[in-house]
Amino acid sequence: MTTIISQEDFIQSIADALQFISYYHPKDFIAHLARAYDREQSVAAKDAIAQILTNSRMSAEGHRPICQDTGIVNVFLKIGMDVRFDSKMSVGEMVNEGVHRGYTHPDNVLRGSVLADPHFARKNTNDNSPAVLNVELVQGNTIDVNVAAKGGGSENKSKFVMMNPSDSLVDWVLKTVPTMGAGWCPPGMLGIGIGGTAEKAMLMAKEVLMEPIDMHELLERGPQNKFEELRIELFEKVNALGIGAQGLGGLTTVLDIKIAHYPTHAASKPVAMIPNCAATRHVHFTLDGSGPAKLEPPSLEDWPKVTWSPSAQSKRVDLDKLTKEEVASWKPGQTLLLNGKMLTGRDAAHKRIQDMLAKGEQLPVDFSNRVIYYVGPVDPVRDEVVGPAGPTTSTRMDGFTEMMLAQTGLIAMIGKAERGPVAIEAIKKHKSAYLMAVGGAAYLVAKAIKESRVVGFHDLGMEAIYEFNVKDMPVTVAVDSTGVSAHTTGPAEWSKKIVDFKIPIKVA
Repeated sequence: MTTIISQEDFIQSIADALQFISYYHPKDFIAHLARAYDREQSVAAKDAIAQILTNSRMSAEGHRPICQDTGIVNVFLKIGMDVRFDSKMSVGEMVNEGVHRGYTHPDNVLRGSVLADPHFARKNTNDNSPAVLNVELVQGNTIDVNVAAKGGGSENKSKFVMMNPSDSLVDWVLKTVPTMGAGWCPPGMLGIGIGGTAEKAMLMAKEVLMEPIDMHELLERGPQNKFEELRIELFEKVNALGIGAQGLGGLTTVLDIKIAHYPTHAASKPVAMIPNCAATRHVHFTLDGSGPAKLEPPSLEDWPKVTWSPSAQSKRVDLDKLTKEEVASWKPGQTLLLNGKMLTGRDAAHKRIQDMLAKGEQLPVDFSNRVIYYVGPVDPVRDEVVGPAGPTTSTRMDGFTEMMLAQTGLIAMIGKAERGPVAIEAIKKHKSAYLMAVGGAAYLVAKAIKESRVVGFHDLGMEAIYEFNVKDMPVTVAVDSTGVSAHTTGPAEWSKKIVDFKIPIKVA
């Protein structure tokens, strides 16, 4: 029997799905993260998970994005061969129209992060189109749809290797995960694709991330095949690395590990690994010709009774009176509450600053004794000062750190995850500091921003230089003025504790 899918129903379903996943975490993710919070013993990691859970509930209540990076859209379609479209557009055109509508919805505008011409102009498309589309024709008269929005921080940590057939996959994963740092915002998931060809392995690793998180259930019932045994082995050994939430050291780095496999050439063993971050966003639905998709929102009762609040030990910092001496007094792992005015800037702004300084041109703002926040916020709606404004991955600014500290008067930086050796050396040389905000807590962070205005490079959109006036914005000292990094000391401490004290890591 032929099913007719109308153009409007298909487009609206894609648009609704993108709005839906922008502010609703999947129920299985919430449940597994809540279990991780309950058993976490690391103070820093437990605080980070509390921020993520609080942010998640706030986003669900406020219908605003979980993360300021609202992702690049991935759509997986399994189209029944007895389906006919009543449409004047191609499937790809309908998907992209859905992306356009979803990202420009006036009640919940989502950040445009997709750039046309990835190598030269890198100009923002402003509506996050086009999507990355995968289509398969199958038996049946319905369309099976998986829609995901993949953040750049986790996507950038994708890994691929062409193994020899006899090579150990477990050894490769355990060697590779620490090299990914914390820019993918753990705790999250790892999708692993084994077999096929290079591109097939990568596709499987991405698509398997759309499956429900079920490690807790798997551990309770026990494995039923070799691949489930492998999932459990990797889950336990990756968590034993002690990387922890946001890379600060702790018991939970991954909530689940998913594996997909496919026949491959006798000479080959292609393996891909792709992480999903703490802003896991995807939804599955089926279109059967009866109208647009009906997406069932989670109940607010699905969230645990966790509400983040600043620690009594946190130190309040007045950014308007900040001195190099105070910056030098901060210690790794110390929690701060920032108050006053800070500047923002990301990749494009740093590159333009570098070019202007090289030409002897005057910068639009004075960075002397200021702090810069690596962020590209979502546009505000209704009465918001700014939309969700969580940190971006700081290592992308490592190459600019010496220039900024040596030539602009900047004295501290805020971002997400670890810094690399080049940046740490510059921080140590200039007695600066690097502070870490929690990735995956963008809506929570935005509530600390009381004023916002663009002060430079207006044409760069979300990559412009903003000035934020903040009140009690929570951060952790990740690299102090002597170059000690909490992203090195934390995981080292917790991996040792897990081994020395035989801390169980089987309960997800």
